[in-house]
Amino acid sequence: MNTDLDLRRLRYFVAVAETLNFGRAAEALMIAQPVLSRQIRVLEAELGVQLFVRDTRGTQLTEHGRMLRDEAETLLAAAAAVRRRVAVAARGETLFTVGFMPGLTVTGAVRAFRETHPDVTVEVMRTTWEEQSRVLLDGRADVSYLREPFDAGGIASVRLFTESRVAMLPSTHPLAASAEVRLPDLAGEHLLQDPAAVPEWTATEAGPRRGRAPGRRPSRTVEEKLELVAMGAGIAVLPLSTATFYIRPDVRAVPVADLAETAVHLGWESSRRSTLVEDFVAVASAVPAAQPTC
Repeated sequence: MNTDLDLRRLRYFVAVAETLNFGRAAEALMIAQPVLSRQIRVLEAELGVQLFVRDTRGTQLTEHGRMLRDEAETLLAAAAAVRRRVAVAARGETLFTVGFMPGLTVTGAVRAFRETHPDVTVEVMRTTWEEQSRVLLDGRADVSYLREPFDAGGIASVRLFTESRVAMLPSTHPLAASAEVRLPDLAGEHLLQDPAAVPEWTATEAGPRRGRAPGRRPSRTVEEKLELVAMGAGIAVLPLSTATFYIRPDVRAVPVADLAETAVHLGWESSRRSTLVEDFVAVASAVPAAQPTC
């Protein structure tokens, strides 16, 4: 029997899949745990598969559960995007939102776009490395400036420019005055960000210490990273434009000679058909985000 997928049950499933704990998921969803368990059983019956295994070791996803988790996030994001766009249209507005990563100045492209679309309300939103693609999939942004590496699933993009990367060191660090460093020079340092943001970090056997300081989560914002760098808690690797945007006297930006340049892209949700998106892409390709000048 064909059954439509219930988005509410799908949200319940994702909450459990993220926490692997029915009690915490029920609390986050503000429903009773027996209700949540019952809804998950209904979803399993509808799909004809088991999604979770619960035993003395806790709750684990089955193979089918892991597959649904990956697909569910995309489906829920798409549904959220549709709701946002319909709500804007219902208010009689023409709203266009541009996401951008720290260190990028998108004023030129936004101004040029507004000149040719005076009836469109343009908003900008600052994103983070973790959410730069997500804001496109869930409809919070119509286009977004993306820094590599980013999750390209469901995203179409054009490359705008490339730039070098630098190591952010405390000003008292022995290498802070160096003209450049290489990854092996940073051996033993702690990376204050998700290593996935710097793939070369874990790929270089002779390179820096993998992971981060014990008990310390990866810092979420540039400002937080730089505070920790200045404290001597570790180092960060940033694009040159970000480093030059956040200049401060207690932190030094040193070029890393054996890191390839990173690229800035402009992305949008790949299945979306929008004249406004097409027009902004054309404008941004001609007037890219401001690049570093030093």
